[in-house]
Amino acid sequence: MQALTSGICSIKGLLAMANFRVLVSDPISEIGVSALADHPLIDVDVNTGLAPEELLKIIGEYDALVVRSQTKVTRDVIAAAPKLKAVGRAGVGVDNIDREAATDHGVVVMNTPTGNTISTAEHAFTLMLSLARSIPQAHASLLAGRWDRKLYVGVEMNEKRLAILGMGRIGTEFAKRAQAFGMTVVAYDPFLSEARAQQLKVELASTAAEALSGADVVTLHMPLNEQTKYILNADGLASMNPGALIVNCARGGLVDEAALKTAIDSGHIGGCALDVFENEPPSADHPLFSCPKTAFTPHLGASTAEAQENVGIQVAEQIRDYLADGSIVNAINMPNLNEKTLSEIGPYLEVAESIGALISKLAPQQPDTLRVSYHGAVSELDTSLISRTILRAYLESARNDAQVNIVNAPAIAKELGLRVSESSSTGESQFTELITAEIVKGDQSFDVSGTFVGNTPRIVAVDGMHIETNIKGNYLIVRNDDSPGIVGTVGSTLAKHQCNIANMSLARNQNKNCALNIIELDSVAPSELLEELRQAKGILEVTSIVL
Repeated sequence: MQALTSGICSIKGLLAMANFRVLVSDPISEIGVSALADHPLIDVDVNTGLAPEELLKIIGEYDALVVRSQTKVTRDVIAAAPKLKAVGRAGVGVDNIDREAATDHGVVVMNTPTGNTISTAEHAFTLMLSLARSIPQAHASLLAGRWDRKLYVGVEMNEKRLAILGMGRIGTEFAKRAQAFGMTVVAYDPFLSEARAQQLKVELASTAAEALSGADVVTLHMPLNEQTKYILNADGLASMNPGALIVNCARGGLVDEAALKTAIDSGHIGGCALDVFENEPPSADHPLFSCPKTAFTPHLGASTAEAQENVGIQVAEQIRDYLADGSIVNAINMPNLNEKTLSEIGPYLEVAESIGALISKLAPQQPDTLRVSYHGAVSELDTSLISRTILRAYLESARNDAQVNIVNAPAIAKELGLRVSESSSTGESQFTELITAEIVKGDQSFDVSGTFVGNTPRIVAVDGMHIETNIKGNYLIVRNDDSPGIVGTVGSTLAKHQCNIANMSLARNQNKNCALNIIELDSVAPSELLEELRQAKGILEVTSIVL
């Protein structure tokens, strides 16, 4: 954070400078290049196809760099560019940019998360229709000189039940098209509220399993993480209707490919259409390639002329606006703020990060509202960045089509129908200052609070129960009946799995007859330990989280 602070240029300072030089090292839209070149403060050089050593020789002359996926913006490149203020990526993924090095050197990294939304939604929809009508197989048959009309009897999408896993921008666009085709849409997204689902005219499922049950088609539009790995597994496939179709244009690894192969071979699943694979590129002998009713493309979801044009224009405009007036849009590694604001609220941001991450793991899914409240000295500051940090940490694991950051978190919350409110109080409290985040779903609520004990940041309340623990570490959180012997059960199970306890905080709610154990471990709890604890008598819930 200190390195990032030192690299922040104020808007006034930026405007005092002239003749910024921008290097476009990968091909982008000519309109995008013009958006940069037409600004009186900006000079643009388009120099594509540079070898790494060539880029290193010239990058020191530039204030900003615009890339696609070809140019590798390594730590060496950033170190060789003392004037560099921003790197813009025309596209969503930023794997070719060393974000840590950029942050260390005060370089803003921006991407263009919305430019390929329509492209990917249309590609997924095209794959679904191609699969339903056996287009690839009929095409190959005709080219081979056959006229196999009777072999390729398709199915209509009208009145079919579609399950959408992930209702971000792409999932939402897919739903619109499906509804136009007369499909019934059921959606699962852990961050989609009931109100937003009603607005989109989709049925909201509380779990992925609920969405998949009885589905005729499933399309996936989620990020790949610990929670979504193999979200479409053997059980989910078995719960779908006979002859169901699978479409995946999101991430390889969301679908258990071995289970999918088995389900297709058995005849229960009618076929699959995949644009992404668990290992890319897939081997020529990939097991699914031998299945009869399939359609495959090599990760083409964003590959349309319009999408490429859009992301080129978008990244150019973002770089132009940042250099011209300090505006920051779609930043991956930096909020929109100045040094004075950051120096005031900086100490609270780590607390906010942990509060958001913790409540994301423990609170009810598909909430209506996130309330952030401030008490004491912190309430007298500009707390908007603290609230955004809590929101970003809460939403971070939910998005596939847009990387969540401090800048775009409120917009993503709005898309999901999640209301965010902020309040302050200077009334009496046992703490001189306190930050509380509360998730509300109907008549349910869940809260996490943090503060400073001396100069040490601490989590001091979870779900209304007073605890005290560090804000960073490997945690095992156990909710259980408030009855004797359970702490001993937890301790002996940890010992059995050779998990050492670094710290433990216990709390109880006698009105609800439940207790909470927050246990800091020396290492991440193994899955076998979690499963054993979940089977133990009196234990209601077990969660592992790294803060």
